[in-house]
Amino acid sequence: MPDFLSSAPDQPRAGGRPIRRWRLLGSLAVAVFCLAGQVNAASLEGEWQRGDGNARVRIAPCGADICAINTWIKPGTPREKAGDKLVMSVMPASDGGYSGTAFDPQRDMTYKLTITIAGDRMTTRGCIVAGLLCKGIDWTRIN
Repeated sequence: MPDFLSSAPDQPRAGGRPIRRWRLLGSLAVAVFCLAGQVNAASLEGEWQRGDGNARVRIAPCGADICAINTWIKPGTPREKAGDKLVMSVMPASDGGYSGTAFDPQRDMTYKLTITIAGDRMTTRGCIVAGLLCKGIDWTRIN
């Protein structure tokens, strides 16, 4: 068992400074809590409504990837229907968002994808043709 978890009194460490196990455990708990809050704040999972109000999607894991499935499409919206799926292979990015690719099986197209999330707002940006043609879409999380 590591020294800092044992019930023995605080032991001096290299350099002669004692480590207080409760302070160390408390610091670890605070760090884990803060990291968990950051992960939840940037979570993709959930129900989202597109900024124009014409579509709603559910984002959830699907195998090794993440899928966005249309759950509702405003009647009269061309080229989209409920049940359409976008398969995303994304990784967390340094800015707190996500980046990777998205495959649209309905159109047989793959996009370079970046996602930014701020609270209950999300922006997706998909690019094709070596990044020359891009489109961004704003989303709002729905409860």
